[in-house]
Amino acid sequence: MSRPIHAGAAPRLGDFTTDRRVLALIVMAALVGVGGAGAAWVLLRAIALVTNLIWFQRLDAGSASLAGASPGLWMVAAPALGGLVIGLMARFGSEKIRGHGIPEAIEAILIGGSRMHLKVAILKPLSSAISIGSGGPFGAEGPIIMTGGAIGSLFAQCFSLSAAERKTLLVAGATAGMTAIFGTPVAAVLLAVELLLFEWKPRSLIPVITACVTSFALRPALIGSGALFPFAGALDLPWWGPLLCVVVGVLAGLQSGLLTGLLYRAEDLFGALPFHWMWWPAIGGLVVGLGGLFEPRALGVGYEVIGDLLAGHVTASAVTSILIVKSLIWIVALASGTSGGVLAPLLIFGGCAGWLEGQVLPGDPGAWALLGMAAMMGGTMRAPLTGILFAVELTGDLPLLGPLLMATGAAYAVTVLLLKRSILTEKIARRGQHVVREYSIDPLELLRVSEVMATTVDTLPADMKIDDAVAFFAGPEHRHQSYPLVGSDGRVEGIIDRADVLRWSAERAHGEETLFERASDSSLTLGYPDEPLSRLADRMVAADVGRAPIVTRDGGRIVGLLSRKDLLQARGAAREAETTRAAYLVGPRRSRPLPAVGAAKPNRT
Repeated sequence: MSRPIHAGAAPRLGDFTTDRRVLALIVMAALVGVGGAGAAWVLLRAIALVTNLIWFQRLDAGSASLAGASPGLWMVAAPALGGLVIGLMARFGSEKIRGHGIPEAIEAILIGGSRMHLKVAILKPLSSAISIGSGGPFGAEGPIIMTGGAIGSLFAQCFSLSAAERKTLLVAGATAGMTAIFGTPVAAVLLAVELLLFEWKPRSLIPVITACVTSFALRPALIGSGALFPFAGALDLPWWGPLLCVVVGVLAGLQSGLLTGLLYRAEDLFGALPFHWMWWPAIGGLVVGLGGLFEPRALGVGYEVIGDLLAGHVTASAVTSILIVKSLIWIVALASGTSGGVLAPLLIFGGCAGWLEGQVLPGDPGAWALLGMAAMMGGTMRAPLTGILFAVELTGDLPLLGPLLMATGAAYAVTVLLLKRSILTEKIARRGQHVVREYSIDPLELLRVSEVMATTVDTLPADMKIDDAVAFFAGPEHRHQSYPLVGSDGRVEGIIDRADVLRWSAERAHGEETLFERASDSSLTLGYPDEPLSRLADRMVAADVGRAPIVTRDGGRIVGLLSRKDLLQARGAAREAETTRAAYLVGPRRSRPLPAVGAAKPNRT
């Protein structure tokens, strides 16, 4: 115990906790945005280069489609050989390059202190270029999220930053890369909020916006400008037409649940194989090649398929074939642990289903395809706002915003109710990490200390002799674990607990020595009635104390006591607000009322 330093005026509070340090993060985020845009350019060129080398035997970094690839033995062998190379890279390089990238980025944020390694920044785009270029049915967004995130993390590790600040720059790099690939800065920011940041704070949101804007500004010079898939379809629906949008969303949600379940069932089957996982991508590549014999357009990223679906340059038989074959090879290849993204395949799956449904629904089938794409993406990734804005920015078709909202919202509702985990978090959960993706206000932020503290407190005089204190704790008057010490002027001078007294009782007689004279050098943690409960809880955690005297700001006189039990009761009250139901206007109330948080409590310390 020791004489505490009493604070004077109440600290300045506001809606946000962001301070001027965010200015430094903004500058850093702009530099990370440049790195993310550059990484996206390198990744796209690498994919095109590998594609041209493997399939057309030419040294060219221009984009190429596998739709015209000739079926044959090489079509089966090329993806298998690509999978073998990826397996070797993962085995002897870094296992973190396996998979589609977003779960790995989430894992680094949640349990890795937002620290990623240089190996990942180098091997992830290289392995993805080999996987996609050799025919893998993946997109470039997962790899660029992982690569851009690694760039942001490596940059952050060069400076003295907190884990939260490293997370901000990691996410800034990831979303900058996605912005450069697709030209969708708003959707990239929403992706950060819905999937990666696990918070909505200006401290992180403003730097992420900065990185995305920087990347978007550089995109015309590096990759190109304008919408990636320009589209101006419309849905002239009757008054009951919104129900059709909901139906399309529900079907997309069911399709999403089916694909997610099959993916992890296939992953379980690979896990039961009696040989090392290094060989699994080669097996997945073999299945990809066999699927390519039936439908070559199912291989590779498939951006031309998305364009044809929106423009209507396809037939029902071709769309059905692409949907079935690409779904199967994507499930097997991704379950095998190869490297590649899921976003582009999800767009194709949802777009194919929506286009087929559009054959019997009123309006442009391309518009229904776009609704299916957004619904599939938003529902599967549990990121509805990202799915909606992604579809709008990809096509520039703002008039479809309302139907997109209805379809994507319906898909999101179905997948949330149907599956406890998303395609992104199931893999993390299988590694023993529980991820909660619901944002809410901390209940301790909404309460004042005066609302939960004990209002009547037993104290001891600071000038009490130690031997008298030992006798007091041994007598019947002792009722509490600890007691605040109060001086002659009414100020709190410290706090003692049973452990102190037990230690003193084993010593020789203390004579005239008082409790105050035995004060330690550590500061006493005090609270104030008018401060938010969260502020005091933070100080108690930092000082590792279980109880804090509550004093007035002007005179430092004790008016209450707060313990860990009070903090738990505040949490319980918030929980009851979520679970206790009562009807107030119809009939008698049938539920137990919530406890009065500010009610006076029995004496205790």
